[in-house]
Order: sequence, then C-alpha cells, then structure tokens
Amino acid sequence: MSDSATDPATSTGPSPATKQSILKQPRAVWAVAFACVIAFMGIGLVDPILKEIAAELEATPSQVSLLFTSYMAVMGVSMLITGVISSRIGAKRTLLAGLALIIVFSALAGMSDSVGAVIGFRAGWGLGNALFVATALSTIVSAATGSVAQAIILFEAALGLGIAAGPLVGGFLGEHSWRAPFFGVAGLMCLALVATAFLLPKTPATGRRTSILDPFRALRHRALLILALVAICYNIGFFTLMAAGPFALPSFDIMQVGWTFFGWGILLAITSVWVAPLVQRVFGTVPCLVGVLALFALDLAMMALGAMHEPVVVLGIVAAGALLGITNTLVTEAVMGSAPVERPVASAAYSFVRFTGGAVGPYVALKLAENVDLHAPFWFGAASVALGVVLLACGYRVVTRALHGEAPTARSAEEAEDLALADLD
Repeated sequence: MSDSATDPATSTGPSPATKQSILKQPRAVWAVAFACVIAFMGIGLVDPILKEIAAELEATPSQVSLLFTSYMAVMGVSMLITGVISSRIGAKRTLLAGLALIIVFSALAGMSDSVGAVIGFRAGWGLGNALFVATALSTIVSAATGSVAQAIILFEAALGLGIAAGPLVGGFLGEHSWRAPFFGVAGLMCLALVATAFLLPKTPATGRRTSILDPFRALRHRALLILALVAICYNIGFFTLMAAGPFALPSFDIMQVGWTFFGWGILLAITSVWVAPLVQRVFGTVPCLVGVLALFALDLAMMALGAMHEPVVVLGIVAAGALLGITNTLVTEAVMGSAPVERPVASAAYSFVRFTGGAVGPYVALKLAENVDLHAPFWFGAASVALGVVLLACGYRVVTRALHGEAPTARSAEEAEDLALADLD
C-alpha cells in the first residue's frame, strides 16, 4: 500500500454532489477567486515578453532573467513573515495589503525605462504576491458554502487558470507593447481590490501568533530538509526552462511564445489536480517522485541536445508542464507529512528554501547561454534536477519513514491552505 492511500487530501476530484453545488458561492468567494487568477498570472506573464524587454531596454538575456530571480527570491523570503502578519492583522487586511502592493509595483514596472527598475519593481510584486496568496485559500474556505474540499477545488481551479493564462495574456498584451502586460495586471488587480474590499466580510486575527524563527527550527527535521533541498534542485530546472525557453525560440513572435507556455500551463494544471493523486495512490509518494524527477531531467537533457531545433524545444516545454504538475503536488504532499510541526510552519520553511534557492536558476542559466552556447542552460537545468534525484534517493528511507510516521487522516482549512500554497509553480 502506498504512503498516501489513506489520505483523503489526495482525492481532489469533485464528487457528484460537489459538481451540483460548487458554483453556488457567495460573491465574496468569487471576488477572492478572481484575484487569485490574476495573482497566479504573474508567474508566467513575462515569459512571452522577455525578448522584447531585452531588445527595448538594451538588456542582456541574463539581465532580463532577473525578472524571475527578484520576484521568486523576495516571494520566498516573504513566506517567512506572511504567517506572522496574517496572524496579527487578519486575513482580509493581509489580502488587501498584498493586492495593493501588486498594483503599485506592476504599474511602476510598466512605467520603467531601465531593466534595473523593472527588476526592482518585480521584486516588490513578489512581496505583494506572497502576502495575498498566503491567505487566499483560508479566506475562500471561510466564506464558501459547502465543504472544505469544494473550496480547495475552487482554489486549484483559480491557480491552474492563472498559471495557464499568464503566458497567453502576456503574449496578447505584449504584442502592443512590453509595458502593456504590467499595466494590464495593475488594472485587473484594481478590480480585484475593490471587489475584495466591499464583498469580503471582516476577518479578525485568529489562532496562535507565529514566530519568524519557527520555520528555521522546522528545518532541523531531516526529512523536511531533504525535501526542501530537492525542491531547490527541481526549481532551478523549472526556472531555467522558463527563462531560457523563449530565447531558444528565436523565430517565434510574442504570441507564439505565449501559446507555447499556455500549453505548458494547461498540462501543469491538469496533472497537478487530477493525475498526481492517481499515480500517488498507485505507486506511492516517494517512488513516484523519484521517477517523475528523473523524467524531468531527461526532458531537459533532450532540450539540451535539440536546443537548435525549435520543435524539440516546444515539445520539451509543453511536456515539462505535465511533469512539473505531478512533481509540485507530490513534493507538497511529502512536505506536509514529513515533519512533526504545524503545517503552516512546514510550508513556510519549505517555501523559503525552495523559492530563494531556486531563484538563482534563471540568472545562471542565461549567463551560460551568453558565455557558452544555447545548449548549456538546459544541461545546467538537467544536472540540477538529476542532483535532486540523487538527494531524494539517498534520503529515501528517511523521507519514507517520516511519511509513515506522520500520516494525517484529515486536514483542517488552515492545513489545506498551506498545502495548496506550496504548490504554486
């Protein structure tokens, strides 16, 4: 029997009753869900316009890669404080603060005239995104009618739609100007801010006030530390793909790049919600994770070998979406059950290590492209993911024992929030 066979959280598909009632939600739920879609667009929004930004602002590929690095690094560090903030000022104020920061910094990025300014404002966007996303699901759970499972489905649907739509919206608006996607996000987030402010009831601070040191203490648990280090490795591969992919498609225009990453996002959303729980039940979390990470490393190696052939690059990008969707869900499930600490604390520790460590990937990858050749970034990504496979294989027994020793049979709304939060990329 797999280590997840008795975990109902892996069964994310809606029941017949859920299908009949899931759309009957208060306006507050739809306001936050809409804001979630826009927030998740930010992950892939800049992909189609990377080459355009480099050309217009006379920047090198490695310089524009910092749009990913600054965003993810700040988002990762901010995960350490989001729980501290929301436990003191309440979910609604945290949501509104995050939305306001996204509006300000995305608009400032669109008005910038240097790549350095865009990079800096993109970092501020990461802070706003962390504050917003860290409390979005708990807010939906509190306001939704029906079960916690229904709220999770709505949140996962918003996540998938945002990730998939980001590159496409970025491509569509980017055809007019590289500035347009930033202004588009600012405008949509203004609507989300107004809707959230007026439709969402007050949410006073509840629960234990967490400490910024709690996540660091959690990393003393070997299984959690191993998984966090594995996440760094595959995140480097992931963001290498995101940053180097557009530059490996020199003949593609903005919309063609957008459609390519739209296909990637669709597969990521589908496999994270439906495929991952299925393969997890059949093979178990750790064996399946080792296999999928190995396939991702091979996918990047294939792209390295065929980096000069655009059809190979497109196939590799789209296929990676399916593999990353499964990986995200499986790693998150393992993190939530691997350390005998509160789920919010485990999630904060994992997200901090994962995002801040993986943020170096885009910059290093495109530096290699500038100084070596177009094959080098993908070899770098493949080697990083392969290292993750080795680390997980070496820690196989430690992680497996931790999962069997900490096998929750049910999750609260707060735990569900952190499970979904850690599954953002």
